[in-house]
Parts: sequence; structure tokens; C-alpha cells
Amino acid sequence: MATPSTRATLEERIRQGESLGLRLSINQDGSVRYLFEDGTPLSDQDVRWLRRHARDAIRAQLKTLCDELNADIVRLGQLHHDTPSPHCRGYVPRHFAEPAPTPPTPVPLPWWKALWPPARRQHEANNTRRQTQFNDDYYRAWEHRKADFDAAEFARQQREEQGVLRQRDDMTLTLQERLEEIDWPRETVIDFDLGSDDTTMALDIDLPSDDDMPDREWTMPAKALKLTPTSLSATRQRKLYRDHVHGIAFRVLGAVFVRLPSVQEARVSGYRQVVDPATGDTRDQYLYSIKVTRAQWNRIHFDQLEQVDPVAAVEAFTLRRDMTKTGIFRDIDPFKLV
Repeated sequence: MATPSTRATLEERIRQGESLGLRLSINQDGSVRYLFEDGTPLSDQDVRWLRRHARDAIRAQLKTLCDELNADIVRLGQLHHDTPSPHCRGYVPRHFAEPAPTPPTPVPLPWWKALWPPARRQHEANNTRRQTQFNDDYYRAWEHRKADFDAAEFARQQREEQGVLRQRDDMTLTLQERLEEIDWPRETVIDFDLGSDDTTMALDIDLPSDDDMPDREWTMPAKALKLTPTSLSATRQRKLYRDHVHGIAFRVLGAVFVRLPSVQEARVSGYRQVVDPATGDTRDQYLYSIKVTRAQWNRIHFDQLEQVDPVAAVEAFTLRRDMTKTGIFRDIDPFKLV
């Protein structure tokens, strides 16, 4: 239960229009739990008082929570929005993030000690010792870490600006690092192989399962201080999954064409694990296989990706896909790297 001082603090924050300093937690049915910052729940009496006196502040916080809960759905369906243009610079410099350690401040000498030469010499020696210890124990270690970082960064620059043009190992490492940098919303595993002449590439994507898609979205009623969960229909879930797996292919193609300038054709195939009803075993089911040239990829307007539908975009390329309008997939045979 809130103490009188806590109640007074909340009242002052309400008057000043500040954050309440409370955490709201949403239950599965959309009801709200009110918590202090340390996780302790408010009493029913305090909740009733808060709902009477801080309605606007609570609604603002609930709106933020609602948007956060729905953000996963939005992101899953708009993954392709972050695809880089193939005309962007492949190498992006990184800077050593650790600041140099601050040297010790020399200890000032009282004026009366400055009049005595032995005390003055001892004081100067102490300051010199502290500076030397700082240089030996902190600054030089920092210099070594920075030098190692700069050397690795220079090697990466050489690899991504020069090596990717002719060295298979550099091409492989560069693309691998780029794919690992992508923050996939669901577990996504990618294998790839370069063609014999380094101008073609085949990629296999182990896609997330359709069971990994959200099954509900949230709305905030006009008057009630709660959120309302609404189950997503099976059709809506399938369409979200359809958009997501095509967005993954789009992002992967973007990584290939921006990072590997010598690659002129990429073949991307996506599969998921399904249970074979005939045997009960798990098998790979390929959902799509896409063959696209760099010239075709360059026709996309990367400054208007919010207008691009990745499901429709891949239809402009050579495509193998057996899918209904509502996102039901049937098996296909993927393209092979010849």
C-alpha cells in the first residue's frame, strides 16, 4: 500500500504533468496491474485512487503499451523496409567506442609546503608517480585495445572494399557478417554457396514456423482503462506469415547485392520444417525459390520501400512458388546452383 509520502509524490507528479513513476503490466485478458518501480503491486485502494486522479496519464501509458504489444505484428509484416539500396556503400566505418581513460589530476601543493624545497620535490615526485602509474596501468592498455580495434577495422575495410571483388574467402566472411548483423524477429538460419565463377550465389533460408506468428492484437477502448485482446483469424495469421517470409527473402537479397558487388545473380530459397502426415517424420518444405539478377534488383525504388509489397516484388523475378492468395503454401522444387 502506498505511504502518505508516496501518495503526495504521485499527486505532485500529476499536477506537474510528469510520469507517474509506475509500471503497468497487462494480463492476458487485457486487465491492468499497477506496480511500483520495484515491482511491488499497488493495493486495490491505491489503484482506485489512481484511476480517479490520473486517468489521462494512465491512458497515455496504456497507449504506449498497446503500441509496443502490436509492434511485433507490424515489424513481422514490414521486415523489407530496412533493406539497403544496392547503390549504398557496402563498407560502413566503425569507431572505437571506448573513450580514453581520464588522467589523474595533479594534487595541488599548499603554499606553505612550496616554501620548503624537500616537500616541494616530494610532492612533484608523488604527482609524477601517479601519472606514470596511470600511463602504465590504464592508458597503455587502452592504447593496445584501440590499436587492435583499428587493425581489425582496417582489415575489414580492405576486405569489404577490395577483397569482395576477387577473394572468395573475403566474400564469404563479408556476407556472413552482414547476415549476422540483421536483427531477425524470429529465428532465421541462412546457408549460402558461391558459384564457380563468383558471379552467382545460392542461399537457403531455414524460415521460422507459421506457429511463431502472433495470435492476437490489442486495442484500447475509448473509455475503459484496459486493453482489449483480439484473436487474429487464421487467414490474417497466414497473410502475416506470407508477408514475413517474403520479407526475409527480400532482406537477404538486399544483403547480397549491397555487400558483394561481383555477384550478378542470386538464387534464394526458403523452407520450413513440417510433419509428413504419411510417416510422422519432420521434413523440409520449400515455400519459394527466387532467381534474380542484379539488373532486375536495381529496378526497385529503394527510397520508396513502404510502397513495395515483397510478395508481389518477387513475382517480377524468376519464381517458383505454389501459394494461394491467403498464404497457403504447397511444396516446390528449389532452383539449384549450377
